[in-house]
Amino acid sequence: MKHILLGAIIACSTIALGDAAQSVNPFVGCADNGHTFPGACVPFGLIQASPDTGNCTWQYCSGYMFHDEKIWGFSQTHLNGTGCPDLGDVLLMPFTGAIERENYHSAYNKATQKAEPGFYAVTLDDHKVDVQITAAPHVAFHRYTYKGGPARLLVDLQYGIVSGKKALSHHVLENTTTLVDKQTLTGHTKTHVWTRRDYFYVVTFDKPYAAMKQLPAAEGEKAPRYVFDFDLKPGEALQVKVALSSTSVEGAQKNLAAEVPQWDFNQTLGAAKAAWNSVLERVAVEGTDEQKANFYTALYHLFIQPNNIADVDGRYRGADGQIHEARGGMHYSTLSLWDTFRAAHPLYTILTPERVDGFVNTMIAQQRQQGFLPIWALWGQETYCMIGNHAVPVIVDAYLKGYRGFDAEAAFDAIEKSLTGKFPKQPKNDWEVYNKYGYLPLDIVKGESVSRVLEYALDDDCAARMAKALGKKEAEAFFAKRAQNYRNVFDPETKFMRGKDSKGNWRTPFDPFMLGHGAGTPNDFTEGNSWQYTWHVQQAPEALIDLMGGKKAFADKLDTLFTLPSTVAGQGFVLDVSGLVGQYAHGNEPSHHVAYLFQFADRGWRTQELVRELCDRFYVNRPDGLCGNDDCGQMSAWYVFACMGFYPVNPCNDGYVLGAPQVEKVTLKLPNGKKLVIRAKNLSKENKYVAKVELNGAPVTGFKISHGDIMNGGTLTFTMTAQPKK
Repeated sequence: MKHILLGAIIACSTIALGDAAQSVNPFVGCADNGHTFPGACVPFGLIQASPDTGNCTWQYCSGYMFHDEKIWGFSQTHLNGTGCPDLGDVLLMPFTGAIERENYHSAYNKATQKAEPGFYAVTLDDHKVDVQITAAPHVAFHRYTYKGGPARLLVDLQYGIVSGKKALSHHVLENTTTLVDKQTLTGHTKTHVWTRRDYFYVVTFDKPYAAMKQLPAAEGEKAPRYVFDFDLKPGEALQVKVALSSTSVEGAQKNLAAEVPQWDFNQTLGAAKAAWNSVLERVAVEGTDEQKANFYTALYHLFIQPNNIADVDGRYRGADGQIHEARGGMHYSTLSLWDTFRAAHPLYTILTPERVDGFVNTMIAQQRQQGFLPIWALWGQETYCMIGNHAVPVIVDAYLKGYRGFDAEAAFDAIEKSLTGKFPKQPKNDWEVYNKYGYLPLDIVKGESVSRVLEYALDDDCAARMAKALGKKEAEAFFAKRAQNYRNVFDPETKFMRGKDSKGNWRTPFDPFMLGHGAGTPNDFTEGNSWQYTWHVQQAPEALIDLMGGKKAFADKLDTLFTLPSTVAGQGFVLDVSGLVGQYAHGNEPSHHVAYLFQFADRGWRTQELVRELCDRFYVNRPDGLCGNDDCGQMSAWYVFACMGFYPVNPCNDGYVLGAPQVEKVTLKLPNGKKLVIRAKNLSKENKYVAKVELNGAPVTGFKISHGDIMNGGTLTFTMTAQPKK
């Protein structure tokens, strides 16, 4: 199919796409604050070769905004939907005309811009160059057709996606580049933006350059910029391959030789398309074109990461800076765990179970290297970003679902050390204070005190579950007791989660609308407020209902969340708190399970109508179609689950809470050879409520289905109606 977006025609390339891949629109989320990118990559690959249209501010965390009128160049690595910038390695920009100029940016006509899974193309109007890009796991492949001359190429090794203009000239800490011959340059860069990391590169041309000039460096810059001239006639093409590695130049060379040894662009493109078809076609969707576009684009965003940073020989650079051998040849990073533990990782256990053991082995390996499980890992290094340690629910969920491709004892040891140990570089693990008080006093822990308690309690509950499964009674008792600490920040008078000082006094004055952002801010919440975080007891909704005074009181207060004013004057502003329905913030992850909590209070009909509203409002097939950062596939995973009719409220093998499907039919082609067919009978605009649910013809009692129910296959049927079942 073709997508027409704001005057831009998104057409198919000459390489065949499967039905699923044809529906993907990589431009979704490339405007507003979705922070996605449209460039070429393969599932779980190291490379994301994509255009850059801006830099140095929060809106350019992915390097690209759809509405920009100029392209700055094409770098080889990008983040999908994050709230912090980094990557943007090895920027290339083909151009014609004078070398001496203010910049090498070019205007482009959006009608020439095309993006599909594994492919990106555009025409640079100012330079009269047609650009095509595809990718292999560790290699970007560019093809530039020059319509005029002289044919030139900027190779900018100083560039990176950064958080401020000064950082653009100071983020490179070290660089060594070698011009090997007239077709190849190699090098190593040590950089520090979000995290400190090393990358090694090989850049090679299919034609020798005729001349080369190194551009003057600005103050503070440590990496070179080169302009290469090529002897090309108008209409001729230059092809460029960029191979990357975290270990060495030799590692990058091995990646290049193994993945793209030839100069056949279409062959590499065909392999990229096949890779995408192989994962996207695990799900068949019946619905409108709009629904298919939203669904398959969500799957596409889900499968961009985690990224395998191991070379083709299995070597990678670990969190300790040393070179290691990856178990199974894969070591994954871009682990946005505060986001993705909620729905993305549970969805991987259904759709890509062959990856799950590798994810867990990666987390265990990183714990061995740095002392604690990854919190937010990028290129194998810890960013120390966000709160809690949500590798824990990912590991425990995998173990309880029967995954055994990792050492369970080593996994639990990593969990226990991460949730009890003190690590100098990890400032958000005040276990001594936490164990003494049973919460984090706001006069001792400045900022995020309540959010951290709630996130710790969830991790502790997961740890207790795994300890029980392994027969570790003492550990089970310790973590099960500490998992109750969320009770210590629940104020029974206001019925809100609320900050408390070391003397047991509640924060006064207290405003449940006041937003907090992070450590050091004068509030107790992380990217949210008390209205949003009070519901963050995913592991024990029934207990929260009791604290609230019963199901009616709980449901009434929960309903108020969705009907309050979305903006409250003087209550602060946080960029991440977006996609508001009342005070519910769908654009940020702590809210993602909340609509499903009505099921626990006998108001499932309210869940059903809210899921419809959230899908209709916040998932739209256009560049500004996401209401918040995609956050490495979590925003997208929520939508996939919503469309299928269930969601992992407690993402620790506690079953999936039923909602209401949003498409007529979904068929999961499970990797175990079975199929699960999900049908929504009588689905329509009016029929958004569920009259009954049947699994293989038998009524589903209660409001959950198990992971085993899904993986055993069969038919899950929702009969839809226009009347809520109150």
